[in-house]
Amino acid sequence: MLIQTGIPSAEDILTVTPSEERFAKGPVAIAECFQKIPCNPCMMACAKKAIRVEPDINQTPRVDFDVCNGCGVCLTRCPGLAIFIVDKTYSDTEALIKLPFEFLPLPKEGQLACGLNRAGEEMGWFPVVKVIPGSKTNKTCTICLAVPKDLAMEVRNIRAGGYQDGR
Repeated sequence: MLIQTGIPSAEDILTVTPSEERFAKGPVAIAECFQKIPCNPCMMACAKKAIRVEPDINQTPRVDFDVCNGCGVCLTRCPGLAIFIVDKTYSDTEALIKLPFEFLPLPKEGQLACGLNRAGEEMGWFPVVKVIPGSKTNKTCTICLAVPKDLAMEVRNIRAGGYQDGR
């Protein structure tokens, strides 16, 4: 299905999803990279060595969820924008998801952003908790959204310019 639509199947997603026990420990990186291509910036960026691309550079990245602390450095280094940070410990009802974002205008903290699933379908309006700008050499920004916990593994983008004033 991925090769025809560009959208991973539920089975694909399960292969890269941490256990609920791991989610209960705090933020964790999820690499939704499913194509075997020569790429390893995420592995090179991880100071904890939680991401491996082995046995050769054409393999898909694998996150060692027991080592990953969800710092998010890998998120901004992925040229395919395929790494996300999910923190289901953010609150009793919400998860904090960190999304790579390379469009303008950027949302502002306190605004609501229109969250999209992997197919680009609207999932609702969610508070922008933080916007982390990219660096001078890497312009990828990080958008932090508070979403209901049941949508933590569904919301994967926001509609560019689709912002409203907060709650």
